[in-house]
Amino acid sequence: MSSEYNQKAARLFDGWEKSMIYSCLQGYMGNLIVDDADDPQAAVIDVGDICFLAGEPNASLLTSFGRSKLLVPRDDGWEELIERSFGGRAKKFQRYAIKTEPDAFDVNKLTSYVDGLDVCYELKLFDRDLFELAKSEEWSADLCSQFKDYDEYQRLAVGVGVLYQGKLVAGASPYAVYNGGIEIQIDTRLEYRRKGLATVCGAKLILECLARNIYPGWDAHDERSVALAEKLGYHVSHPYTAYELE
Repeated sequence: MSSEYNQKAARLFDGWEKSMIYSCLQGYMGNLIVDDADDPQAAVIDVGDICFLAGEPNASLLTSFGRSKLLVPRDDGWEELIERSFGGRAKKFQRYAIKTEPDAFDVNKLTSYVDGLDVCYELKLFDRDLFELAKSEEWSADLCSQFKDYDEYQRLAVGVGVLYQGKLVAGASPYAVYNGGIEIQIDTRLEYRRKGLATVCGAKLILECLARNIYPGWDAHDERSVALAEKLGYHVSHPYTAYELE
């Protein structure tokens, strides 16, 4: 994809402040798909399991992506096209944009969450072994799924994991990276949820990002994610529409 091609399509996403959009347009990860390479009027950014749809609604682009199952339309025109094209397969719901506030974090509070981890657990930064552990199980795969291998992860990312008796049970890691920032992904093994491990992982990763001058971005899938974000110091900006394809 040429830089000229990027620039022509990028204007369709102007003002849309999403980490995964930045990540794709800056060449880190994902695919940019357009209706016309010379004069794009519609575009899809496909990163991981999420697609962002911008420009003039174009039905042909709704068949251009692969495994993505979450569609985020920029406007009502795309919403109408999604509903018309997919019918009952497209489940409409609200996600929540989180404000970008570099000075919002209380380092002492975040540190207290980390220090409160029960001694039966081990908290450690992602290394090659932890990366491979995360890849090996479905519940934790998204902690590293956007990176082709550990070498790429080590170059671009920083993540943390909680282990219990050598087994990975929770983690926080980038789902997307962009210039000067990441978007945080947090996952916990089912039987270890509601033990505060997500809070510990989130707090530790935010602290690591701040120490590296990286902004730890957040986008909330549901109200539970909002609650955790607010506990860690974030504030909600606004809800927005998304569609989950069944």
